[in-house]
Amino acid sequence: MTRWDPNSEPQSAVDLLARCAAEKPHAKAFVFVPDRGAHSHLTFGELDRRARALAASLLRRTVRGDRALFLFPPGLDFIVAFFGCLAAGVIAVPLMVPRRTEARDSSAAIIADCAPKIAMTTGELLAGRPDVAERFRESGFDWITVSAMNEAPEPTDGVLPPIDRNDLAFLQYTSGSTSTPKGVMVAHANLLVNLEMIRVGMSNTEHSASVGWVPLYHDMGLIMGVMQPLYLGATSVLMAPAAFMQRPLNWLRLVHQYRAEQTSAPNFAFDLCVDRFRADQMEGIDLSCWKVAMNAAEPLHHDTIERFAATFAPYGFDPGTMYPAYGLAEATLMVTGSRRGREPRTRAVSRTALLAGDVAEASGPDTQVLVACGRELAGQRVAIVDPDTCHRTAPPLAGEIWVSGPNVTRGYWRNQEATAYTFQARIADEPADTWLRTGDLGFVDADGELFVTGRIKDLIIIRGMNHYPQDIERTVQNCHPALRRDCGAAFAVTDENGNEVLAVVQEVERSHRRTADVAEIVKCVREAVTRQHDIALHAIALIAPTTLPKTTSGKIQRNYTRSLWLAGALDVIG
Repeated sequence: MTRWDPNSEPQSAVDLLARCAAEKPHAKAFVFVPDRGAHSHLTFGELDRRARALAASLLRRTVRGDRALFLFPPGLDFIVAFFGCLAAGVIAVPLMVPRRTEARDSSAAIIADCAPKIAMTTGELLAGRPDVAERFRESGFDWITVSAMNEAPEPTDGVLPPIDRNDLAFLQYTSGSTSTPKGVMVAHANLLVNLEMIRVGMSNTEHSASVGWVPLYHDMGLIMGVMQPLYLGATSVLMAPAAFMQRPLNWLRLVHQYRAEQTSAPNFAFDLCVDRFRADQMEGIDLSCWKVAMNAAEPLHHDTIERFAATFAPYGFDPGTMYPAYGLAEATLMVTGSRRGREPRTRAVSRTALLAGDVAEASGPDTQVLVACGRELAGQRVAIVDPDTCHRTAPPLAGEIWVSGPNVTRGYWRNQEATAYTFQARIADEPADTWLRTGDLGFVDADGELFVTGRIKDLIIIRGMNHYPQDIERTVQNCHPALRRDCGAAFAVTDENGNEVLAVVQEVERSHRRTADVAEIVKCVREAVTRQHDIALHAIALIAPTTLPKTTSGKIQRNYTRSLWLAGALDVIG
């Protein structure tokens, strides 16, 4: 690998870093804000130098194409290790550090699938969490700490291998919300083209500093928190996910402090900010610098958007800042997005008609308000297809969302069957092109706006009628103040007569755990579900706060919750 040639176009993510290091070596690239203590940072020049030194050290222990498991606490070492692996041709596999008390997670399946040669982490984590190394004791890989890799004194030019656009950059394992995690193979070319799509779609510039807290092992955290700012040459401010969960308003304070233009987070994050709002914590905060608040990675709710805009308008938040988007790891990250400065579009449709696959305007009790996820980004195509017949649906019918474009990744690591089904789909009567099946349901309106309505695998079918679980969950959470938002799961189970019936598992608010009137709550839930969805609730389990199974990105694991409910393994309080 040679130094950056200003007359050439980047061919890899490594070139992006080299370009920034050459053009602005002393500018802050990444700032990390710990839960407590001073902020730390890396300049573009420091990151480039440390990544190259790490890459040279890695080449003495690995060969090109080896996989490196990433098990990092929040901080800047993840970023150094990531670019070190990219420069060495080693394939990074980001993974969440297992919780101490978590008996079941996806790490064993991921390790068995990708067979890593090494695991990279920090010395602090290995010293403070000996249970992590013990958990993976029989996995057969070597542990490498970033701090132990001292900067190489010798020049690295000529030592590091050339990186091609078609080389794999990293494996992004899917969340496992509906199935076993699969390793999405993201090439440098996929990454570069999606970064440009995002730049254009969000109208970003080198002045578009960002503030994020989404974990870097998640595709949104990695692409929007690390790669998009680097692509722009902008500063990225990162806070620990746990710090956000405990004090979400600090996210907004950092937007003010660093005059950030953009953020990205799942829908629940905006709910959390409203739920934890305190005027004294927002004193002196000016959010007028905030231009793009990307809202994606889980179902969007119009009431969330309205509540957030109303709560923070007095602090300079413009409703046009909210930026609904849609994407998935199999398309690198982003597929559709809104437009900077435009308020989110909504559409009131008939819930009953939508469950039958039809899109009809509605008003009254049958109304469901959907939020548009914007239009397809330049260079991509979105089709709505009947998942059974593989024919395009005729508007205004809904169907499965299919995607085509150069950001669609190569497929799943060493999984030809799943790759063929998901990445090589063909629309009937259109055999020339291959498409990515997303597994998501939705429709595109006359203005080209995508509306996502649910997941195929999560769909509940009772007495021949379709029901979207997220709609039922929202109804439950809105019917009583003791129930936590975004912390419930609705699913179908089989009763003693062999019929499919509805069950709900729902967390209670921490403040209501010991005082909740279970009988009153259950009565409210049953009445609300029957009234709003015309379906009887067979069973409801109220569980302790923070115990609902979710993926690393906050998606509800409904299938796993169902299995725990059936096994009697939930922490039920009523």
